[in-house]
Amino acid sequence: MSRHDGPNTYGGPGPAAPRESVLRAVALTRTYGQDDTLVWAVDGVDLDVPEGQTLAVTGPSGCGKSTLLQLLGGLDRPTEGEVWLGGRRVDGLGERALARLRRRSVGFVFQAYHLMDELTAAENVELPALLAGSPARRARARAAGLLERVGLAGRARALPAELSGGQRQRVAIARALVNEPLVVLADEPTGNLDSAATADVLRLFGELRAAGQTLVVVTHDERVAATADRVVSLRDGAVADDLLLTPADTPGLPGLLDWEA
Repeated sequence: MSRHDGPNTYGGPGPAAPRESVLRAVALTRTYGQDDTLVWAVDGVDLDVPEGQTLAVTGPSGCGKSTLLQLLGGLDRPTEGEVWLGGRRVDGLGERALARLRRRSVGFVFQAYHLMDELTAAENVELPALLAGSPARRARARAAGLLERVGLAGRARALPAELSGGQRQRVAIARALVNEPLVVLADEPTGNLDSAATADVLRLFGELRAAGQTLVVVTHDERVAATADRVVSLRDGAVADDLLLTPADTPGLPGLLDWEA
């Protein structure tokens, strides 16, 4: 149920998700409180993210962007509605099954990095692989390859406190990729970074986009949004606009690779 009356401008969920759909939300709703204190953080959102698409979610502060991302990634549960990942409905899974799903199928990148301070860069990257059951040798090799890919092979033994903000975020991106997830969810990934570090992160996302990785990025930064294939704008928890971008819309594309600080 949504507090908004009338038909959904962007179409209903339909009888079935397209085969190429990786991530799907159906009438997704999250409320807090009750009666006079009821808050509609996410309000009846329908969303379908095809394989390989980079989707930016934008909107003013408090519009529900981060809450939507948490619902899509199984970090929170909806009050109503459905979440589908890889063709499987996941919002009703038990806690253990949901935790396994997050480890194996979803990569998270947060504004605050969320690295473990006592672990090296390499150990932070390989930890999710170990938790998912990967043999230690394979996890180490995967972590080493990803750190090289993000330009930090020489900092593999550094602790987070010994890294810059941009370097820590690149470690976090490598960690998000270690289990080859179906989708990477990023919540304001450049929010704590200066212009030079932002450019580095955007270049990495550009490489992921070119490689066909499905990405959903919550951002308030128009430069980040302009590098996506599609921009969904939220207002008061509901979809206010859903726009597919073309090179004409974003003349700087492949912006993620060419953007200058």
